[in-house]
Amino acid sequence: DRVVSETFSAMLRRTVLNAMKGVCLSGIGGPDVLIEKDFPKPTSPEGTDLVVEVKAVSMNPIDYKVRSVEIFGGTPGKILGYDASGVVEAVGPQCTRFKPGDEVFYAGDVLRQGSNAEYQLVDERIVGKKPSSLSFADAAAFPLVSITAYESLFERMRIPEGPPSDEKTMLVVAGAGGVGAMAIQLAKKLCNMRVIATASRSSTVDFCKQMGADLTINHRNSFKDELAKIGVPAVDYIMDCVDLDTNFDQCCDVLAPFGHICTPSMGANQVDVSKLFFPKAGSLSFVSMFTRSMMNIEPEVQHALLNRISRLIDSGVIQPIMTESLPWSRDNLILAHEKSASGSTMGKMVLTM
Repeated sequence: DRVVSETFSAMLRRTVLNAMKGVCLSGIGGPDVLIEKDFPKPTSPEGTDLVVEVKAVSMNPIDYKVRSVEIFGGTPGKILGYDASGVVEAVGPQCTRFKPGDEVFYAGDVLRQGSNAEYQLVDERIVGKKPSSLSFADAAAFPLVSITAYESLFERMRIPEGPPSDEKTMLVVAGAGGVGAMAIQLAKKLCNMRVIATASRSSTVDFCKQMGADLTINHRNSFKDELAKIGVPAVDYIMDCVDLDTNFDQCCDVLAPFGHICTPSMGANQVDVSKLFFPKAGSLSFVSMFTRSMMNIEPEVQHALLNRISRLIDSGVIQPIMTESLPWSRDNLILAHEKSASGSTMGKMVLTM
């Protein structure tokens, strides 16, 4: 009876009241500031916008960061959620890439309303075709971390694809997280590199190896000592998937001359980048997958990127990274925020509508 009642309520909101259910911020603070309320359902998309009926969303650290610090428009009424899969319901007059009924996946724009709602407006230029071989839940795990890892390897660090002329090594710090899992797979499958991932538990070690890591080291110990144990004096590339200020000195210690470090998160404290300068002449890059949408800089590049990821998934090159799935609700979103903030999650946690 409860299921029937909830289904009827959803139909009433959509058809009669032209409303949708969403979870938004009531303020800035802990997970308890997340509240459920009704919002106007988007019905008439403009320009290159799509109206997407959301089928699944996944959790990322950006969610709890926007919730806990007033950044990226994190004010009362803001709907979070920066990964989704769903079905296109309507398209704007300038749309050329999708039509109603198409299945899609995307990360969205951090400055707009997010995916923690029944429907979402999103620019088709940052949307990809959902992998046909995956469920909506599995697909929702991919967009943000795929874009972040892909842009890190191929745009920021400019790693060439294909068999290298000489074997290069990449160290992926926090390899069992979402970005880490994708960085391992892309580095191994597309660049044929030797990949070393950091992990501290037996379950995360196994997960990193499942993703394709050749070797693992324990990031709770000295990177230099751990690498020495496996006969690796230095690494050519470092994908640092945690706050850079937590391990920058260690990364500099193990980076090879002319090596490159890339990270999606600076952290709260300054780092002394001169340690990269002499004698190694190393490089440091930052990656933010929201830059293209925020600054309107060739956002269509991410459409093509996600379509490529979709093809790689459907051809079996990239494997799923979802490790947990729960029904979508305010309570489960709070749980997802708490787990993500703990720093102990593995792969991606997904919530299904």
